[in-house]
Amino acid sequence: MAKSKICNLFADLPADLPEELVTIFVRNQHLRIERIVSTGHATPTEGWYDQKEHEWVVLLKGEATLVSKDGESVQLTPGDHIVIPSHQKHRVAWTTPEEPTVWLAVFYQREDRLAVSEK
Repeated sequence: MAKSKICNLFADLPADLPEELVTIFVRNQHLRIERIVSTGHATPTEGWYDQKEHEWVVLLKGEATLVSKDGESVQLTPGDHIVIPSHQKHRVAWTTPEEPTVWLAVFYQREDRLAVSEK
């Protein structure tokens, strides 16, 4: 096995964040993997994410509320994950202010469907 640097998703979480912290781990023409750290952050009420890529996101720590432009609201707790199709307008309405909320987001452009288990 080639030598690889071991990293931890919970390492170096800042105590005070003036804005969300986004760290890109992997990027190519079809895929981007990011760690996003929020501490009480939300998308401005007049703003909506409208991404050309599909997004699979898992909440690893903290809590958050996502809202789509059509009015659907989803509360996320650790372990919850969701697929957000491309061009589905959405925003982060709330994240836990007392502790960092840590997300792992996978953005992909191909139409191939991820195998997502649903309970």
